[in-house]
Formats: sequence, structure tokens, C-alpha cells
Amino acid sequence: MPDVRAPGRVNLIGDHTDYNEGFVLPVAIDLECTVHATMRGDGEVRVVSDQADQGTQRYVEGVVDALAGRGRPPVGIDATVSSTVPRGSGLSSSAALEVSVALALCEAASFELSPVELALACQEAEQRATGVPCGIMDQLASVAGRAGHALLIDCRSLEVEPIPIPDSLAIVVLHSGLPRVLVESAYAERRAACERVAARLGLPALRDAGADQVRDEPRARHVVSENDRVLRAAAALRSGDVDELGALLSASHASLRDDFEVSTPELDLLAGELERAGALGARLTGAGFGGCVVALAHRVDAGAVAARAARAYRAATGLEPVSYLCRAVDGAGPVRRRARR
Repeated sequence: MPDVRAPGRVNLIGDHTDYNEGFVLPVAIDLECTVHATMRGDGEVRVVSDQADQGTQRYVEGVVDALAGRGRPPVGIDATVSSTVPRGSGLSSSAALEVSVALALCEAASFELSPVELALACQEAEQRATGVPCGIMDQLASVAGRAGHALLIDCRSLEVEPIPIPDSLAIVVLHSGLPRVLVESAYAERRAACERVAARLGLPALRDAGADQVRDEPRARHVVSENDRVLRAAAALRSGDVDELGALLSASHASLRDDFEVSTPELDLLAGELERAGALGARLTGAGFGGCVVALAHRVDAGAVAARAARAYRAATGLEPVSYLCRAVDGAGPVRRRARR
């Protein structure tokens, strides 16, 4: 069996829109989960992880069950899992784990699913493992990533449009030093609030709402305005309008902070320090409540921007940020071995 890998993702813009059937603009990144597996003859699935804990086992069990429900034969594996995606960061470590394990299980059983169905199975596994009613973005981004591109995902139709990222741009990610734990957050409450507004308006989802309909509903107002920002960001990316793109990231953070109330003082400070250090725009990424901030910067300045922002943030908070200069990579698949010279 070949080793398989699945990347984490950073979401450039479009948070809390996926479960409202809206739009998101993530990037599969060069932090990934890798699985080395061999087949077993008894149907058992045994996994050893470099981050072994009960949470890892719950995700694996969720994947096994979700694939079985789609007809995968009960072929067992012994697997070793390793990951460079930081946990609790908002960079989708769990989705990378789910997708890589799912690929290994499918490979062992000679079982095929379409990319979208594989992502849906892994989304189901996440919901089973955590009890969090997550959307489809993380798993679909991990499956469908394309090197050098962001992904405009329509979370209703599940259509994916890769959009090239200009070579002049760099993606800067700084971890705030505060872990994000969705199980202990108000994520489910935010989703329920959105669904209540949609039901009151007689709409299938907030994707269908107009700005006037949600003017006095902060949670819903964020979703409607964020969907608009995602589409404008995709257009700016296509045209290479980096100033517009940066402004949209900053506006997204303000909306997540003020209307959706999922930011923290640390995330606010870190986003601000990135902009003061020269980033084109910055915002919390993922669901909020901790984790990472993503920024866009001119490639020639990206390392210096990250270093200046980290230094100022560390001095202000005493927390130790971790920076990543991320590349957009291909989605999940076999590990490609470098040819020997």
C-alpha cells in the first residue's frame, strides 16, 4: 500500500458561511497528515499516532463508521499516523487526519469514492467524533486543493473553482498561542442562531437572505456580508487587486469580532500587529475562539512582516506566537517520493 497524505487548510475568507450553504475561499497548505498502513486479515483497524490520544481514536472510529455506511468492505489495517498540522490552531488538523485515514482505508479495501463523497464521509466522521455540527469546508479543501490556487467553494452545490494566487503574494499565518477547542466553544450556538433566523425568514439557509432582511440580526448580518466579501475576494484574486483583497480580509475580521463575536482580544491584537507590520490585510481564520490569524503580504516582505508582528505581540501578551509562511498545495493523495539522484 502506498503512503497517503492530506493537507490542512487555511481559510483566506468566509468563516461561519459553510454551514449556512454559502461561499468560502480556503487554501490547502503545506502542513499535512501522513498515513503509512499495511493490510490486516482480521478486519481490525489499529492506528498509532504521534499525537495519540482518545480524540485521535474517536476520529478514526468516525471515519471507519462513515465509510462502512457507504459500503466499504471491513478490511483491516495497521497504520502509523504523523502530522505537521498544529492541533487546536484553526488549520484543520482533524480534517487532515480524517481524510488521510479515509484514503488509507479506501486503498486497503480497493474501495473508491468521488472526491465530494469522500469529503462528506469525513465531515460525518468529524461530527460523530466531536458532536460539533461542522460544515464541509475543511474536508473538501483537504481533498480538492490545487497547488498555487485558492478554492472558491459553493457550500450548497459543492462546486469548487480553483483561483490562481498571484506569485507576488504570500500567505502568512501566525498562531496566537491560544488553542481553539470547538467542543468547548459556542460554535453550535452560533449555528443554531443562524438557523433560527433563516427559519423565521422562511428561507432554506442564510445564503438566501438579503442585507435588508438581516439588518438588525448581528449573527445573520455577518453571514450575509461575509458571503458578499468572499465573492468580492475571489474577483479581486482573479484580477490581481491585492489592495482590495487585503481590505476585505480586514473587514471580515471586524465582522467576526463585532457581529459574530467569535474573536478574542489576542486574535484582535495579532491581526492588528500584522497590519501594522505591513500586511495587506489580516483576519482570524477558522471558527475563532483562539487559534490562528491569516494575513496576506507582498512575498518579498512576508518574512519581515511575520517577524515584526510576532515580536510586538509577544511583548504585549507574553504569549509565544508561531509563524508559518504557507504554500498552496495539491489535495490529498499518495505521498510522492523524490527521485534519488
